[in-house]
Amino acid sequence: MKAADFFALPKSLAPFAASFPGDVLPWEWLKRIGPALAAHSFEKSTRPVPPGVHLEGAVYLHPTVKLPAMATIIGPAWIGANTEIRPGAFIRGNVIVGEGCVLGNACEFKNCLLMDDVHVPHFSYVGDTILGNGAHFGAGVICSNLRLDRKNIVLQLADATHDTGLRKFGAIVGDQAEVGCNAVLNPGTLLGPRSLVMPTVAFSGYLPPATIAKTRQTVTLIPRRD
Repeated sequence: MKAADFFALPKSLAPFAASFPGDVLPWEWLKRIGPALAAHSFEKSTRPVPPGVHLEGAVYLHPTVKLPAMATIIGPAWIGANTEIRPGAFIRGNVIVGEGCVLGNACEFKNCLLMDDVHVPHFSYVGDTILGNGAHFGAGVICSNLRLDRKNIVLQLADATHDTGLRKFGAIVGDQAEVGCNAVLNPGTLLGPRSLVMPTVAFSGYLPPATIAKTRQTVTLIPRRD
């Protein structure tokens, strides 16, 4: 299992390409978000922002980023072209966002990587998580990132048991994966490309590509559309 099995880093995030190779375990990318931003040379922005938008620390906003009347962005954060930030969004450090994304109203983001065309439109928490190209969250999706006993996240996969070395680990969400309204992704969840978690499901573990999770235990194949 490697990162390239879940997503491909888009061209929009080329400044960070060296930090995110495709041949490492996918959760290794979580450990690289902070160092990638720390090594990045942020240009001083002269862009005016609405009075209700609070910027703090190193923040890059592409000139085409759509800003709301009210939001908080605490760096380091890098947000790419044609991304829309909606009212009440809280972006609080170690966040990288590609092109054409939606960071929704009353959503919180920390230590996460969002690739191109990711939509998280309403009332979600996205922490210690990677969202692949075209991934979509329905309203109220939560990425739970901490075990109740505060121990490291350990993954039981078919090939082996992996101690990720991470105490905080939300989800790895593959390209074009979808998560329905009010679903919860428990710590260390892995969703393959084009997979789907139905609304209100609390899902744990690994969901293979192009499958549907109707409950935690049940998956159904999604027909491919060519």
